[in-house]
Amino acid sequence: MAKSEPLRHSLFFRLLYPAIYLVAALVMTVLGPFRVRGRRHVPRRGGVLILSNHLADIDPVAVHLASPRLVHFMAKKELFEMRILGSVIRFFKAFPVQRGAPDRAALRRAIELLQAGEVVCIFPEGQLSESGDLLPILPGAALVAKRAGVPIVCCGLRNTQRIMPYGQFIPRPAFRWVTAEFSPPLVLGPDAEVEEIAEQVAQTLARMTGQARRAESPPLE
Repeated sequence: MAKSEPLRHSLFFRLLYPAIYLVAALVMTVLGPFRVRGRRHVPRRGGVLILSNHLADIDPVAVHLASPRLVHFMAKKELFEMRILGSVIRFFKAFPVQRGAPDRAALRRAIELLQAGEVVCIFPEGQLSESGDLLPILPGAALVAKRAGVPIVCCGLRNTQRIMPYGQFIPRPAFRWVTAEFSPPLVLGPDAEVEEIAEQVAQTLARMTGQARRAESPPLE
């Protein structure tokens, strides 16, 4: 596929984003403390697909703060139907995905952003892990990586669930380090199959986070 034109962000976004970023960084530092490892592994130019484990609703904030570049998130469609939250996540360049079935529009949007030289983050488990185990990697994220032809960087999150435990919506202090760690870009052959990509992502995330791997995902909520 031909590469798309680079995106242009509004003046309003470019003026407001740094202030919001600073406030969020201060809050995460107080709630954590928060630390980042391996930021140098995220390429500074060109499309990059970040694949992260998913422990808590605050995970997108952690990945945003950890990344040296603006991140576009694939988020479940239901979030965009909430008036305030939907407006907030749209401002931060998230785009919707329908869970439970292949969403070709969402996959196409992810590929377009990557080919325009943007950074896209997908939580490839497809849902929060209630148990803390690493759920199976869904094929959609691997398919995006294969079709976009961009580097894949895994982001291993630890202890974000201590700030916002499963099923709770009010943040609280973690009282221990909350960590976001980036892997070096995964080395994949041009003929790598979707299953092979998914397995390498799963192995990398399990190694980075210490999470046990679950054989099957529970049904989506």
